[in-house]
Amino acid sequence: MNFHVMTLFPDMIKQGCGTSILGRAQENGSIHLEVTNIRDYSDNKHGHVDDYPYGGGAGMVMQAGPVCRAFEAIRGQYEEAPRVIYVTPQGKVFNQAMAEEFASCSNLVFLCGHYEGIDERALEKIVTDYVSIGDYVLTGGELPAMVMIDAISRLVPGVLNNKESAEFESFHDNLLEYPQYTRPEVFEGERVPEVLLSGHHANIEKWRREQSLLRTWERRPDLLEDAVLDKKDRKYLETLKKDLRK
Repeated sequence: MNFHVMTLFPDMIKQGCGTSILGRAQENGSIHLEVTNIRDYSDNKHGHVDDYPYGGGAGMVMQAGPVCRAFEAIRGQYEEAPRVIYVTPQGKVFNQAMAEEFASCSNLVFLCGHYEGIDERALEKIVTDYVSIGDYVLTGGELPAMVMIDAISRLVPGVLNNKESAEFESFHDNLLEYPQYTRPEVFEGERVPEVLLSGHHANIEKWRREQSLLRTWERRPDLLEDAVLDKKDRKYLETLKKDLRK
């Protein structure tokens, strides 16, 4: 899978995506990351890519020209236009379903804004998706872009060592992940749940499923509206609700 990031701060992207799982995925060829410095496409001898906003106001606005020229350099590498994600608090909030959708693409371009934003004419010409990572404002789109690249990459074959890791974790079936434990068996007086030591796989799976339901119900009940639930799951949730009313 090919990721392209259009940014004013290429080192930030390269360093943030060059270590741990993402770094290893680039080394083994599971993903490819290309970073484009928008300043390289400035027509100003000083490399300026911003100017004052028409109509007045605070801050500066990134110019359409450098952004569009930078994109055209990327666009020329492919027969079909790649999907372009503009990282903005005005976009749809990123979630696991979106990560899965984006992971099915061969090429993704992330456009990172800065200052007071980007000239609207550039956005209208090249952007296909407006995406946010939450209802707050950051100084630029680089961190959100890296968050999304990380989440999407985990779903690309070959990125994770354990084939089950990407599937059976938080947000599988729209549920939060169950609690995890490792050695020692007793830590500061707290024991690992006995069921996990039993070796009885059916009981372990039942416990884990119930813990996922419980954790989601306690911490993110909004997720249950779209969760994939069977009759046993619904019965367990009813039990939780009854216990709460007692």
